[in-house]
Formats: sequence, structure tokens, C-alpha cells
Amino acid sequence: MLRKFWICFALLFTAVLSVQDTRAAMIGAPINLKYQFERIKLAGAVLPPMAHINFCLRYPSDCKTGKPLFRGGGVKLTAERYADLVKINSDVNRSITPVRNERGVIGEEWIVAPSQGDCNDYAVTKRHALLERGWPARALLLAEVVTGSGEHHLVVVVRTRSGDVVIDNLNANVRPWSKTNYQWVRMQSPQNPQFWSKVAV
Repeated sequence: MLRKFWICFALLFTAVLSVQDTRAAMIGAPINLKYQFERIKLAGAVLPPMAHINFCLRYPSDCKTGKPLFRGGGVKLTAERYADLVKINSDVNRSITPVRNERGVIGEEWIVAPSQGDCNDYAVTKRHALLERGWPARALLLAEVVTGSGEHHLVVVVRTRSGDVVIDNLNANVRPWSKTNYQWVRMQSPQNPQFWSKVAV
């Protein structure tokens, strides 16, 4: 009788842990989002970073507008798409060894998938990888921000129907843009990735 009790208890305990693990895995999963995150507001055209102009000459396919731009709007953040963001963010963060750009703005190059590089290389590599997976260009926008330490930094803003989220080499998580504590400077235009807009404050 006592043996049956402990077997039942062990089965019940395992079932409870299984449910908790499932719930933990679903925290933040897009299909369970109950909140609408904010969308970044843009405030008129600005010059793109000089390095981005050179980047588009070097990687023209990454700067194409693509066919469905006129349909506009963010992508639906399905479980598969969310998994894409988490995987690409993690894989790229691990694959590039961080190296500080010592050449300044004039000598800056944005390179896809280098063995070592700075934040710009992380950002363009993530965007490139997501484009290769079929994500629309209008939903993957490079953005220049200023960190708390005053450094200029490049991130990828992902436009979803639930709002804008960020993937970033300084953080392992997929975060709403408003939770990053960055000062936002400028961002690619969703209408044309070769154009940039000032971020409204």
C-alpha cells in the first residue's frame, strides 16, 4: 500500500513538473502575447550612415526593397518566427568575436559573417540571415542607438504586428524596443531599406 502511494506521488510530481516546464518554455512565446508593444515612430528623412551606403554597394541583395513592401505592416510573430529570432540572435552572437572599431567612422566597414567584428557586423549578419530565411525586408530594420555609456551602437529592429522588438549583440533576449534603455537616433525606412529616418522622441 505504501509502495503504491509513493508510485502515485512520483507520477503526480512528475506531471506537475512537466506542466511547469511547458509553461516556462511558453513565457514570452508570441502566440501567448497579451500585450501590444509600441511601434517606433519616425520623424522624417535623414542621411544614412556612410558605412551603410558602402554596405549596399557591397551587398546589393540586402538593400533591395522586395515585392510585398506596398502591403506594409509588421509580420505575424508566430512560434516559428519567434524561434528564428532567438536562434539567429544567439548563433550570430556566438559566431563573431567582438572587436572594437579603432578606425573611426571613416574606416568603418559593415561585413556579413566575419570571424570578428563590432556591433555593426553583428546587426547586418542577423538581418542577412533572416532575409535568407524568407523574412520580408520591411520587417527587418537596422537602427542606430546610443547606449547608456554614450557609445553609438547598431541593432536590428523587427517590426511585428504586436509592435517592434530588438535583437542585439549586447543582450541575449528578444526585447520590446522600449525596454532597451537606449537613446534612439535613426532607423532604416520600412518603405525602402536604402533610406533612413530620424526616430521621433
